Amino acid sequence: MSEKLLDLNNVSIVFGGLRAVSNLNMYINKGELVGLIGPNGAGKTTAFNMITGVYEPTEGEVTFNGQKVNGNPSYKVTQMGMARTFQNIRLFSELSVIDNVKIAFNMHIKYNLAEAVVRTNKYFAQEASVAEKALELLKIFHLEGHAEDLAKNLPYGEQRRLEIARALATEPKLLLLDEPAAGMNPQETKELMHMIQWIREKFNLTILLIEHDMSLVMGVCERIYVLEYGFCIAEGTPEEIKHNKRVIEAYLGGEAS
Repeated sequence: MSEKLLDLNNVSIVFGGLRAVSNLNMYINKGELVGLIGPNGAGKTTAFNMITGVYEPTEGEVTFNGQKVNGNPSYKVTQMGMARTFQNIRLFSELSVIDNVKIAFNMHIKYNLAEAVVRTNKYFAQEASVAEKALELLKIFHLEGHAEDLAKNLPYGEQRRLEIARALATEPKLLLLDEPAAGMNPQETKELMHMIQWIREKFNLTILLIEHDMSLVMGVCERIYVLEYGFCIAEGTPEEIKHNKRVIEAYLGGEAS
C-alpha cells in the first residue's frame, strides 16, 4: 500500500480580496513523480509557497511526512525534509559554485559557534567532509570544473543544474522543482528530463514538478494535477490529462475530440 508523504487538505489562501488558491486537495505518495500544471496565474507557485512555508494557508492543512507544515517558517520546513528550486534562479551569485552547495550542507553541521571560532579538530573535520560532499554533487551534475568559478558566470543551463545540486545538498525527501526547464532549449530540456528521472532513482526522492513544457511533464510524471484560477480542475495520469476535455479547453489549447 502506498504511503502519503505530502497531503494538502482543502488548502486555500486569500490575499486581500483575491482567493489565489481555493480548496486544493492534493497528495503525493512516497517515491512518486507528480506534476502541477496550469496557465500563468493559475496558482501553481502560490501552492508551492504554501507547501514550503513561504505562505501560511488561510484555510486548510498541509501535512508532510506526518507533520503539520502550517505555521512553520521555510527553514523549519527544509529541516523536515523538503527542498525546492525557484522559477527565477536564486543562487548566491557572488559566491563560488562550490560555496553555493556547501552552504546548503550547513543544516547538517554538528560543531557549535565556539568550536568554529577556535577552529577545533571537529570543525576542520566537518568542513573537510562538507567540501568533499559538495564536490561529489558537482561531479554528478558535471560542474566540478567550475567549482571555483562565481555562480553568476555559469551559463543559464548550468545555473539551473547548480540550483538543483544545492537543493539536493539539504538531503531532502521531497524535491519541488518550479519550472526547471524555463529558458532552456529543446536539447537542454530533453537532458533535464533524463536528469530528473535519474536523480529520483539515485537519491530515492519524491518529486513535485511545476512545468509549462508539456513534453517534459508528460514524459516524466506519473500523475498530474491541473490548476485554473486557483481551483484544481483535473487530476490523473498523463494519458487521462491529455484527453480531459476541460483541461484541453482551459490549458492545452484546441477542442477535445
